[in-house]
Amino acid sequence: MTLTDSEHYIDRKNFYEKLLTIYGKKPVLEALENPEITFYRLHIAQTKKISDFNKNIITIAKKRGVEIVHHTRQSLSRISKNINQDQGVAADLKFDNHYLFTDFMHSMPEKNFILIALDGITNPQNLGMIIRSVTASPSFGLLLPNKGNAALSPLVIKASAGAIFKSTLIKCCSLESVLPILRDKGFAICALSGKGSTTISEFKTDSSVVYVLGNETKGISKSVSRLCTHQIKIPMNNQVESLNVSVVASLVAFHPCF
Repeated sequence: MTLTDSEHYIDRKNFYEKLLTIYGKKPVLEALENPEITFYRLHIAQTKKISDFNKNIITIAKKRGVEIVHHTRQSLSRISKNINQDQGVAADLKFDNHYLFTDFMHSMPEKNFILIALDGITNPQNLGMIIRSVTASPSFGLLLPNKGNAALSPLVIKASAGAIFKSTLIKCCSLESVLPILRDKGFAICALSGKGSTTISEFKTDSSVVYVLGNETKGISKSVSRLCTHQIKIPMNNQVESLNVSVVASLVAFHPCF
């Protein structure tokens, strides 16, 4: 493989990693009916008889000029990664505000900003609600590792109430690989923890901030926690020990407003 071939491969790999793949007849149809959503490809499983629903999807896709690719059932399942729920339909969507971490580092805002980073959010409902809250807030966006978090599935899209299509998502391999880079750039890396020594209202900084939220039951992993520069807590009353992580995300994302 020549250098040019290698660069082309990397470019194509990065392009596909930035796409959001959705599946299921209803989610794909709803996306097609939204003119603000940019389609890259529509994927349809080959069958002896095309259902009326799929005919409608194909008709709308053709009107929008979307490329349509037909697959074997097994081939489509490799795209959707969920053969039991994809219903023979999947689509790749493009968003200008969905970044790979390397691209984001070249286009960061000049003014200080807030990122919410997720470490092991495995519940799709929680992930969707977090995306919705962060998208609605003054925070810049969400730092989302590929590993350890729930996949961006129809359940996540539904829980986000469509906010995922307007969200700023920064994808990375792992927080362990990117937090040291952000820390070296001067970011304050703040772990949300019930054992934190400083409340979120007491915490002050003149730099950009990454707030790290951990797993619903285990909290932030040790490997990520040791990379954080601060341990922050939300004060709790009446002997309540914790809040749902999506509630924590809302409080953190909106706290600059108050």
